[in-house]
Amino acid sequence: KNNVGVGIVKMIIFALILIGTLYWVYMGTNNDKPRSEYKQYEVVPSNSDRYNDIKLSYLPSSTGELVYHKYYTLSYIEKDEQAEWVAYELTQDLLRIPNVKRSNRFNKDPLVSTASAGYYDYRGSGYTRGHLAPAGDMAFSQEAMEESFYMSNISPQIRAFNNGIWKELEEQVRDWVYHNDHLYIVTGPILKDNNLNKIKKEQVSIPNYFYKVLLSNIGKDKKAIAFIIPHGVSNRPLQDYAITIDSLEALSGIDFFEHLDDDPDVEKMEANINISEWKFSEARYKLRVSKWNNE
Repeated sequence: KNNVGVGIVKMIIFALILIGTLYWVYMGTNNDKPRSEYKQYEVVPSNSDRYNDIKLSYLPSSTGELVYHKYYTLSYIEKDEQAEWVAYELTQDLLRIPNVKRSNRFNKDPLVSTASAGYYDYRGSGYTRGHLAPAGDMAFSQEAMEESFYMSNISPQIRAFNNGIWKELEEQVRDWVYHNDHLYIVTGPILKDNNLNKIKKEQVSIPNYFYKVLLSNIGKDKKAIAFIIPHGVSNRPLQDYAITIDSLEALSGIDFFEHLDDDPDVEKMEANINISEWKFSEARYKLRVSKWNNE
């Protein structure tokens, strides 16, 4: 009798384990849709005819080598060993795609003709490899993620800046994309100053300021804003660094939407900003001041 009882208990336990396993498999297959089902937005490759019509009209003026990657375009400045700007479009649909695993593998950019900076150029410098187009914005595909780790998309940043206000701005931009469906984004360092300090031997310039430009130019809710942030620790809110695109153009020497200069709406948006149109996260600001600045 004891053996029969033990056998019955074992069968019940086995049945419960089997049911539990089947349940979790079922839940997993129903919650984790294939990635293809999320790809509702078509990324226009830089080697397509449509790219010229849709994307190039939003590119800034350039004093460097234009490099066209599939998911962003940049202007590389050889003397500073970094991009003066990186430009791309980010949409709500792209952000809804489940994130791929972060790469963390930095590589030289194979498309920079003069050879981009390399991973070891930053070694021992005390500066982090700061993304211009954030990895978080490129997490919708493995190819886009890997492109974001090209060293042409990197600038030297002190850790408290990279982990602090720059991180806050990147996350805030993704919030705005969710609420605006899309944004054209241009980001980079200010390289206009010819007396920038360099990382020793490798000639990588250390910027004193970084900027972002955001343009929403589709539909009725058209607006634009720019930010210029000193390269250092900040306890001030992001709003304090908001300026007009026209003002940033004067500081950077870049015409951010030169191909749209005949568009009266864009011209008006470049000359004005309305902070009330951009909702800032107070909770994220407090987190940055209390924690991120010290990491």
